Amino acid sequence: MPATATRKTFAVMVLIPVVVALALSAFAWPAARIAPRDLPIGLAGPATATAPLEQRLTEHDGAFEVHRYGSAAAARTAIEDRVVYGAVIVTPQGPELLTASAASPVVAGLLREAVTAQAPAGTPMKVTDVVPAPAGDPRGSAFGSSLFPLILAGVASGVLVTILGLRRARAALALAGAAALAGIVGTALGHSWLGALTGDWWAEAGVLALTVLAIGATLAGLAALLGKPGLGLGALLMILIGNPFSGVASAPELLPAPAGALGQWLPPGAGGSALRSVAFFDGGGTGGPLLVLGVWAAAGLAALLLGGRRERATSAPTPTPVTEPAPVG
Repeated sequence: MPATATRKTFAVMVLIPVVVALALSAFAWPAARIAPRDLPIGLAGPATATAPLEQRLTEHDGAFEVHRYGSAAAARTAIEDRVVYGAVIVTPQGPELLTASAASPVVAGLLREAVTAQAPAGTPMKVTDVVPAPAGDPRGSAFGSSLFPLILAGVASGVLVTILGLRRARAALALAGAAALAGIVGTALGHSWLGALTGDWWAEAGVLALTVLAIGATLAGLAALLGKPGLGLGALLMILIGNPFSGVASAPELLPAPAGALGQWLPPGAGGSALRSVAFFDGGGTGGPLLVLGVWAAAGLAALLLGGRRERATSAPTPTPVTEPAPVG
C-alpha cells in the first residue's frame, strides 16, 4: 500500500473516534449534569414569613438566585417578563407557588419539588401555572425538537450559497430569502399545525427567519474568508456546540458552566430563547437574544461581502505593460 494511502487510512481511523468523543461530550455532558445553577426564583410576602424559606433555598449552594418582591402582583409580572422562572408567595392562608411551564416544563417541575420539600411539614402548597405550556405541546417536546431543524436550515443555506458560487449581493439575497421562507414554513408547522407556538404568528416567523439567517450568514461569511474550511468551522460551532449548549429542551440555568452561558451567545441558544419569549410571553425578555442574533447575522453578511470583494480584487487581471517598438535604424 502506498505511503499516502496508508496515512489517509490511519487518519480516517483516528479522526472518526475523535469526532465521536467530541460529539458525545458536547451532547451527553450537559444532559448528564442538569441541575439548577443560579436559577432565578421570586419570593414575596412579609419578611418574617419569607426569611426561613429564603434561608432554606439559599442553603443549596449556587442553586437558586432569589429575587424579593413586595407583592404577589409584582412577582407575577416578573414571571411574565421572564425575569424569574417562578415565585413563592407567602400569605396568611399558606404559601403559594407560581410557575410558568411555558418557560420550561422541566424547571416548573423542579420548582414544584424543591419548594414543596422546603415547606414546613403538613403545610398545603397551592400551585398556580401563570404562563402554562400550550395544550398542543404540554411537555414542551415539540418546542424542544424545533431547534435542530432550524440549525440544519441555516447550515444548509450557508453551504448551498458557497457551493453554488454565489457572491456578495446575490449571496446575501439568497440567504435572506431562504431564511424568510424557512421562518414562514416553520411557523406554519409549529403554530398553525402542531399548536406548539401560541404567540403572534408573524413575530414567531420573524424570530425563526432571523435565527436561520444568523446561522447561514455565519457559515457563508466564514467560507468567504477562510474557504471551504470555514464551512466546517461554522457547522462545528452551530451543531456541535450551539445545539447542545442552547438549553432549549430544559433551560440554560440547568446546564453546567460554561455551557449554559456560552449557548446563549450563539445563534441556536439565542434563537430558542427569543422564540420562547414571542411564542408565550408577548415578547418579554427578547432584547438580549435578538441582539445576539442580529450581531451574528450582520457579522456574517459583512464577512460575506468583504470576502467577495477580496476575491474579486485578487482575480482581477493585471494590465500587460505596453512596450514601444524599437526604432528602425
